[in-house]
Amino acid sequence: MNTQGASTTQVVCPHCNAVNRVPADRLGDGPSCGRCGKPLFAGSPAELDAEAFERHVARSEIPVVVDFWAPWCGPCRMMAPAFAQAAAQLEPSARLAKLDTEQAQAVAARYGIRSIPTMIVFRGGREVARTAGAMSGPDIVRWVRGALR
Repeated sequence: MNTQGASTTQVVCPHCNAVNRVPADRLGDGPSCGRCGKPLFAGSPAELDAEAFERHVARSEIPVVVDFWAPWCGPCRMMAPAFAQAAAQLEPSARLAKLDTEQAQAVAARYGIRSIPTMIVFRGGREVARTAGAMSGPDIVRWVRGALR
């Protein structure tokens, strides 16, 4: 939430990357983007490139959980359905997103990604938790909720 006392939350659109202000008590009501009109929460991970990653992590006032993955990675592909399942359970309290480390090598290098899949929880633009290795949907949900306590 912002620090001005107003009850709005900044949410970055997973479709067009526009920053939206949503009343905090309406996050669960299926808000739509003011720019593109698409749902801000679709119950599935956002696909990010390097530019969208920067915007989501820096501007979103809800935690962002990023799965650093690559198309050639077998465990990454096996975990993808579990990550999507976790997104459906954790939204709107967190945004789950995927970043292809092959396409965004500079971002992966900046965060020291050495094994994939690696998941990082960002809150307020800062890393607050990290784990490496494939997990089940329930384990992802538990891990994220524990990291956000």
